[in-house]
Amino acid sequence: MNVSIVIPILNEKHNIKKIIKLIQKSLKTLVYEIIFVDDNSLDGTFDLINKNKNKKITFYVRKKKPDLTQACLLGISKAKYNYVVIMDGDLQHHPKYIPKFLNAIKNKKIDIIVGVRDFAKRKQLSLVRYFGSRLLIFIINIFLGHKTSDPMSGYFLIKKNIFKKYRTKMYGKGYKILFDIIYTARDSLNIKDITIKFYKRFKDKSKMSIKILFHVIFSFFLKLLKFSKI
Repeated sequence: MNVSIVIPILNEKHNIKKIIKLIQKSLKTLVYEIIFVDDNSLDGTFDLINKNKNKKITFYVRKKKPDLTQACLLGISKAKYNYVVIMDGDLQHHPKYIPKFLNAIKNKKIDIIVGVRDFAKRKQLSLVRYFGSRLLIFIINIFLGHKTSDPMSGYFLIKKNIFKKYRTKMYGKGYKILFDIIYTARDSLNIKDITIKFYKRFKDKSKMSIKILFHVIFSFFLKLLKFSKI
């Protein structure tokens, strides 16, 4: 099975080499490509990846305001393969789960595999992020319906043809692209959860901000308005 791995990055210079090595080790028997989409980093990320001559790696720079969803949209549009994995570049998502995702999506009825955090364990999550995520998921489940145990996850596998079907109807901004996709599609997607270990950030600090929270809330209300019209 061939897979495109899309990794949105912003000032992740210290993580690039390590994540490439982890992918190479985890996907030895698979055909894959790695697509880094950089939101115009200022820490020398471009220079580092530009030196890499690995033909499996491509690198794009967005000369616009940082936006994870927009970076992912660009990466998916450039993907060569129908199976596309979205994962963070800060090493909190371990690529060892990708073969498990691919094995699960062999079931042709499944459209998306979601790497869900185990909220029974609070490891690697701050109190604010832990309770904030739990609250957001609780509200989403009540008003929009339960689709996955972790609609806020940034680690998932989707079929590119499924993504293209709903692309023009998405909100298309912010930092929670999975939420945008699954609630744009409403009941049309078959989703399978796979529990993952959420690893500690290797370098750099969290990029969570008021702006990110605003996009999550705004996207939620857009979806809520659409649901109320059904």
